[in-house]
Formats: sequence, structure tokens, C-alpha cells
Amino acid sequence: MKLISFDVQADFGFFRKPETNNTINLSYNIIHKPAILGFLGAVIGLAGYREKGKLPEYYEQLKDLKVGVEPLQHEKGNFSKTNIKYTNTVGYANKGTNFLTEELTLINPAYRIYLLLDENDNLQVKLLKALHKGESVFVPYFGKNEFTAWWKPSSFKEYAFSTKDIDANQSVKIATVFQKDIELKGQVEAPFPDFSLGGDINFEEMPFVYFERLPKQFDEELMQYELAEFAFSTYHIKNAQQLPNLYFIEELKAYAQLF
Repeated sequence: MKLISFDVQADFGFFRKPETNNTINLSYNIIHKPAILGFLGAVIGLAGYREKGKLPEYYEQLKDLKVGVEPLQHEKGNFSKTNIKYTNTVGYANKGTNFLTEELTLINPAYRIYLLLDENDNLQVKLLKALHKGESVFVPYFGKNEFTAWWKPSSFKEYAFSTKDIDANQSVKIATVFQKDIELKGQVEAPFPDFSLGGDINFEEMPFVYFERLPKQFDEELMQYELAEFAFSTYHIKNAQQLPNLYFIEELKAYAQLF
């Protein structure tokens, strides 16, 4: 297995929240796993949506891939946004009247994408080589095809990593967004992640915690996003041993959660 990362960015991004209406459309702030899989599918030439009620080829082929994401060039986890207004004058779309819609669009979103790749899987090896060389079959984009995204081969990194156990009293740094769902176990709430100052915290920047509810995958029966609660923080986490799929990256002296 290889744990790698690459930095991807775009001038604009729009990851539409499906629960918003057609007049005012909101975007997720952090790129989520289904969108990451779409980006990776474009890189290696896998087909997207072609038939209603059927998941795209890229999702079927890559859904078991473990990914992590770290926002870059952000303001305490947030990206700047601008409100873009559109006028749709196509008759079949608006029944003869002009249809006005607005989209709250991300400005200069950038992310470090972490991937755990299996060297025995031909598709994942193909993806590894393409990312390393900076090559793509299709043009990848952030949510809309006019928001072209790109990465530089120089941002590609491969890491030494381990899955060592975390001591219950240890405070650790998590470099990526991590899932923080509170699960009920025997009608008792699992402890919430405990944020603390500690370790090599950077006091030049005020410590922060950013929360967002993001798509984790598709509910294949309902054909809609399956959402989960995520957090991103410069605080250290005291009870991180409860979090699944943590990988310690030697170079960063921090953990990444790959889900």
C-alpha cells in the first residue's frame, strides 16, 4: 500500500447542497468524497453520469478507495465566497419566462487530497502514475465543468506511514478533516472528540475548530448522499483512539483519517 497526497485547486468551486432550492443554491465548503472520486475518475478516464437512477462508472470503480482531505489557503477552515446570479432563458426549462437563480460559489478553493492506494490493483496503479505525472484523460473540475481544477506534479508526495495504536491519554494532531459523529451504544453517547492545546501547536494562528456536515458516500438504495458530521481543527485531539481509520504520517508527525 502507498499513502500519497497531491494539492488541487481551482479559481472557483461549487459543490451543490441538494437540500437547497433552485433559486438560492449553496455549496459545501470542503470537497467531499463523492466529488473527490469524480475528480479521480476524470483523471483516469472513467465515465460520469449517463443514466438516471444509475451510479456513474467512476463511483462504482472507486467507491472503496480510502481518501482524506485537508483544506489549504483557508480562513479557519472557510473559503471566501461570492454570489453569482444566472438568468435561464431556455423555454423548456422555465416554461416561457426568465428563470433567475443564484449560487454561493467558493473563491480559490484548494485542498490536499490523501489517498491510500493498493499497488496490486491495476486501476489504482494507473491512478498513482497519472497523479505523479500530472496527467488527466478528462478535464477535472470542482462541481461545475466551467470550474476547471488542476494540480502540479511537484505537489505529489509519498509518505511513510503506520497504523500504530494511540494511547488513551495521548493528545495527537490530525492533519485532515475527520468524522466526528456521536454514535449511540447501548443508549449511551460515545464521547465527543476532546479538543486541547498541546504538542507543537502554532500560536501564531489562533487555534480553531471548523464543523461541516458532508457527504461521505452514496446511499445506493435511495440514490442520494449519505451525510456525516466532520471537523477540521488545529487543536490536538485527546481521545483520538476512538476515531477509526487513522494513519500516522511520519513526515508530518500527525495523523490523517482516510474514509
